[in-house]
Amino acid sequence: MPQEAASKETTNKLGTFLRDRRMRLDPTAFGFAMGRRRTQGLRREEVAQRANISPTWYTWLEQGRGGAPSADVLNRIATGLMLTEHEREHLFMLGLGRPPEVRYKGVDKVTPRLQRVLDAFDPSPAIIKTATWDVVAWNRAAAAMLTDYSKLPREQRNILRLMFGNPRVQEAQDDWESVARFVVGSFRADAARAGAGAEITDLVEELSRMSPQFAALWRDNDVVPAHGEGVKRLRHPEIGLIELEFSVFAVDGRPELGMIVYNPVTEADAERIQSLIETRSAK
Repeated sequence: MPQEAASKETTNKLGTFLRDRRMRLDPTAFGFAMGRRRTQGLRREEVAQRANISPTWYTWLEQGRGGAPSADVLNRIATGLMLTEHEREHLFMLGLGRPPEVRYKGVDKVTPRLQRVLDAFDPSPAIIKTATWDVVAWNRAAAAMLTDYSKLPREQRNILRLMFGNPRVQEAQDDWESVARFVVGSFRADAARAGAGAEITDLVEELSRMSPQFAALWRDNDVVPAHGEGVKRLRHPEIGLIELEFSVFAVDGRPELGMIVYNPVTEADAERIQSLIETRSAK
């Protein structure tokens, strides 16, 4: 490659990335005739057509001309090139020097691999929740110690609904008021971080009508870091008071999901939970 061309490609990283992704696409998959093509992949005007932007403007972007594109243009190009979320984020970093705004995606299940991770934590209860605090996965210890989510309708597998609408869950908390305040503050931060503000509107209105306690806590506008750790004391109807250290983790590449693991503080507590799991499994 001539030195001048190599230097231009190094400085025009956005154009290089766009060209690389364009040349990876199969024209026939998008209904474009193969015909006689000088290079593989889509033509520039075909990408522009799919992105609903000017062919001239797209050409300028690949050539490093025309200034910085708008977020709207980058989103259209990402759609036209069928970029993954990671590729879309990289496109924004190259074009605007910042990641794109978060777009929340609802989730109702996890991969088998992630479920196996949860199962490996027994006898430590572990769950996967969404940014709207719907529980979408759990292990046997969580079903035994927290809530058997499999017995609930999908729309009821929500930590906020259980915390403020289920007397059994409320009674299990050693200090319900402190836990409730922490939950509401974390929920607010989690939803904002994942861009789920619109998605929680109906849930917040429902909970505010159902629970004066929730309504008051929500009006306080407290925000608690969505990722952290602490201690939780639960009064289980079968094995009594259990102390658990909890840690909250982000799921890599899945900003809409979070994992909470509750570790028994003592070996004796772990043995009691394990005994409870085995008793339930034998039924």
